[in-house]
Amino acid sequence: MTLDAFLHPVEMEQVKEVMISKRFLNSEGNPEPFKIRVISEETNETLSKRATHTEKINGRKIEVMDGIDYTRRLIVACTVYPDFSASDICQRYGVLDPLMVPSRMLSGGEYKRLVQEIMKFNEFDNPEELELEAKN
Repeated sequence: MTLDAFLHPVEMEQVKEVMISKRFLNSEGNPEPFKIRVISEETNETLSKRATHTEKINGRKIEVMDGIDYTRRLIVACTVYPDFSASDICQRYGVLDPLMVPSRMLSGGEYKRLVQEIMKFNEFDNPEELELEAKN
């Protein structure tokens, strides 16, 4: 038994095209695919920490993760194209914070489809369980 498989894994920088909407048409009039990527657990932990804040409940300080904030951060971190951090996209949708772009840009169904594709591609086995965990 060797450690070769662990020393030379398939690179994590995998990118995949996904169809999220028929509304965004390219110059040929065809729906433009989004490009999503896989993130490391280290990146996922950072997103989780940034979406967590401290609340005082019954006199005790408790860390609470904001599930909506986490999902927004996950979308921005995993979406390669369009780049929600690009200043022209932020300007077009009237926001300074890239985390706000997807919810302004996409319909509810498109947003949900993007989240589902990201969860599936990142191998989060049970998206409902992750969302429930994120809300708690």
